[in-house]
Amino acid sequence: LTGDMSLTKQEILRTQMLVTTPEKWDVVTRKSTGDVALAQLVRLLIIDEVHLLHDDRGPVIETLVARTKRQVESSQSMIRIVGLSATLPNYLDVATFLNVNPYTGLFFFDGRFRPVPLEQTFIGIKALNKMAQLKDFNTVCYEKVLIQVRA
Repeated sequence: LTGDMSLTKQEILRTQMLVTTPEKWDVVTRKSTGDVALAQLVRLLIIDEVHLLHDDRGPVIETLVARTKRQVESSQSMIRIVGLSATLPNYLDVATFLNVNPYTGLFFFDGRFRPVPLEQTFIGIKALNKMAQLKDFNTVCYEKVLIQVRA
């Protein structure tokens, strides 16, 4: 479901899987009409890039999760919520938010699962002024790229 394309309610009801943005799903589930609400048919909600909870889109994702939890409680139906992210340092907090049992339902794949090892280097920039920070950042990046190119 996107803003570029619209399906009839009958077409949506015949589908097995919907792929949509959080914003579009928010609109669809907020104004459910008809005898069977579309949200009541969902049995699996996958939130890709769940680390966006910390971004501008976070409130929409939080609303969707809260609405889904409320639906589960009121209808006694089972809806599995899966959160995916490649960059989620606070995965335990997100698991708690999603009501995940950390012993049976939480799966965390760290660097040991990467097919190609990833090397990380942290470099601090001491400048306080934003423009000076940007200049220092660009200088450091340029120097690091030169080192890699010459290696």
